[in-house]
Amino acid sequence: MQGWKAGRRARRGIAAVGATLAATLAAMFGATAASAAYPDRPIKLVVPYTPGGSTDQFGRALAEGMSKVLKQPVVVDNKPGAATMIGTNLVARAPADGYTVGFATNGSMVLNPMLYKKITYDPPKDFKIFSIGAEVPLVVVTNTQVPASNIREFAAYAKSQGGKLNYSSVGLGNALQLATEMLKTELGVELTHVPYNGSAPALAALLANDVQLMVDVVSTSLPHIKAGKLKALAVTSRNRLDVLPNVPTVAESHPNFQAATWFGLAVPAQTPPEAIEKLRAAADQTLRDPQFRATFNGLGLQVLQPMSPAEIDRYVAADREHWGKVIRAKNISLD
Repeated sequence: MQGWKAGRRARRGIAAVGATLAATLAAMFGATAASAAYPDRPIKLVVPYTPGGSTDQFGRALAEGMSKVLKQPVVVDNKPGAATMIGTNLVARAPADGYTVGFATNGSMVLNPMLYKKITYDPPKDFKIFSIGAEVPLVVVTNTQVPASNIREFAAYAKSQGGKLNYSSVGLGNALQLATEMLKTELGVELTHVPYNGSAPALAALLANDVQLMVDVVSTSLPHIKAGKLKALAVTSRNRLDVLPNVPTVAESHPNFQAATWFGLAVPAQTPPEAIEKLRAAADQTLRDPQFRATFNGLGLQVLQPMSPAEIDRYVAADREHWGKVIRAKNISLD
């Protein structure tokens, strides 16, 4: 009798071990199958800007290219507002499953945490930036009524006006406004800041001579420059741009001056590595496409070669250090 009971207990033990092993194997193979199947439904790309601008155009073209590689739609969802914080916070709080991607910029990932004390996300903690797609150089422009054709001539003219000149921007605390503040310091001039709600009214004010200077994204000002309505005084990139080959860099007259923003992609920090790698590969393949590169380089962007994860981390860290110095020196806070 006792032998029979012992046998029964042994059989139950074997069955329990077998069930546990089966469950473990099922979980392992299930996870492997799930990762292999990713993506098996559409992916959402949250762009925290309004439709139509250069940021949105780049995001949509990147989404289209990634869709072809991933064999699933990558659908752009514009969520503008609160200096990109509405859309960026939405991504930070989304499920970390690889199906919500954020369009990242130096505004959302670098500047906002330095400028807003009540920000609702923490980029190093909440995000994994897996692609830096393009640098966005800026151009210093003035209108045809200002008697200056380069940076030095503008500085001399501004000093002769005794602080009466104005500059426009798309609002407080963005890279365009901060770059202008850097430029004021370099040139030793006083200019009054007049913020506008977007590039269109800021440029309209410049064209009307309500303001006399603006630092703008090249792609936005380029049509006015080509039409002869605005004068490009300098570009803020390290090197001259193919689309404005005769326009000097600020650094040619003021060494070490450099200012640019950037476009990239990020996911919630806990997104599975397998999903991140597939997203990265799709983005990298799109960025290498000659037609994609030619299109956006022709608009004044500088499409970058794909970076490794370590290179991306170093790039973003250097950008934080660069703009942090400017913000601390100017003691800028937007809360």
